[in-house]
Amino acid sequence: MIQFDQKALKDCIKDAIREELHLIISDVQKTTYTANNTPTEKLLTKREMADELDISLVSLTEWMKQGKIPYMRMGKRIYFKKNEVVASMAGFNRNKGGK
Repeated sequence: MIQFDQKALKDCIKDAIREELHLIISDVQKTTYTANNTPTEKLLTKREMADELDISLVSLTEWMKQGKIPYMRMGKRIYFKKNEVVASMAGFNRNKGGK
């Protein structure tokens, strides 16, 4: 039979709980849920959206001002749904360059 002192047992339990909580929190951050408990897309910040589109924050802000891409304002913060932004970009006018 293995014997633990009380402090070692507490530390072992804390570590196990901490690891499980980190896994749960990581999963929750990847997916948000609506009121009826169905998964929805994670909201992206301006920086995250600019990184996803591989554009500068200046370009993203210009597109927002021009009404080219949808966004949500919550207080002073701005968030995006990637699928809505990508869908709106399908309607962008393409330059007719070339010869």
